[in-house]
Amino acid sequence: MYKFIRSILFLWQPETIHDFVSAVLKLVDKIPLLPSLVRLIYCYRKPCLEREVFGVKFKNPVGLAAGFDKDGDAYNALSNFGFGFVEIGSLTPYPQEGNPKPRCFRLTKDQALINRMGINNKGIKHAVAHLNKDKSRCPIGCSITKGRDTSMADAYKDYEFSFEFMYDFVDYFVLNVSCPNVKDATRNQSLENITPVIDKLLELRIMYDDYRPILLKISPDVTKEYLDDIINLVLISGLDGIIAANTTSKREGLASGKNVVSKIGQGGLSGKPLYERSLELVKYIYEKTNGHLPIIASGGIMTPAQAMEMLDSGASLIQVYTGFIYNGPKYTKKINKFIARTLQERQRQKEDSKKASKR
Repeated sequence: MYKFIRSILFLWQPETIHDFVSAVLKLVDKIPLLPSLVRLIYCYRKPCLEREVFGVKFKNPVGLAAGFDKDGDAYNALSNFGFGFVEIGSLTPYPQEGNPKPRCFRLTKDQALINRMGINNKGIKHAVAHLNKDKSRCPIGCSITKGRDTSMADAYKDYEFSFEFMYDFVDYFVLNVSCPNVKDATRNQSLENITPVIDKLLELRIMYDDYRPILLKISPDVTKEYLDDIINLVLISGLDGIIAANTTSKREGLASGKNVVSKIGQGGLSGKPLYERSLELVKYIYEKTNGHLPIIASGGIMTPAQAMEMLDSGASLIQVYTGFIYNGPKYTKKINKFIARTLQERQRQKEDSKKASKR
């Protein structure tokens, strides 16, 4: 059924459909009894899915990545579809329009998207007003970044502003320094530029009674040497984890024709082609840190089996976005059911093995 609906939705521009679907979700969430019905259909709960990561309790390990609910308007409507957590943003201190349209494109043969949105959002104050008014039903993360016109020398001021404004309203923060759709993306994520930001936020966090984890979102395009430096920085600084990974600027191995891809031009690629690289990053970070650093796997998870593979490879949690678009509203439930069945089967095998050894 969803494949048929998707074929109709895909007749329109991705951003147009995104705005339409978001509006419908918010409307449905306001109609009495409908949210409960949606949760009854799409949510799946099992004790084996529950976990606590960096001090936050999650009903399941499957979250919605930043970018879908940029402005923090639809997190509760989205949580009705079974997400264990929702990440809003990325948000800047003040509203910004982003890049000119069209700025989001589908590569259906690759089950992928290319976007060059340019961090369009309504600003941190808009999101805070909504969170203050509408209490969240699941853990909320907030991805923050600097404004497009802010120099790197003053970037820490933007992060500081958003961090302080949002602190009491979310469960964790993500520092987005690796978006490929902003000016000087490579410079933005250099150690020289991100270290002052991290130092300032960690210094600020000490002043609060409640603890909010801070994670760093990395690019899938980083070199091994840079990744080693980032891991060391995270461990030494006291950051709470890494999200692996953001969208990629690379275009290798795409099934879509070169003419199609070249016409689209620049932008961050997400979806199926990103999976192997994201998995590689998760494995490397896990092994490099001996499993002591929480990792949220994000990038190209298109099947329940891939979600399980990410968790088995060292991820504490996973995030989906493009997979949710291509697979439909039951995707989160399918992932959680697969994970639960796998864990339960492993537990049964373990118990059977113990019984056999006692004979």
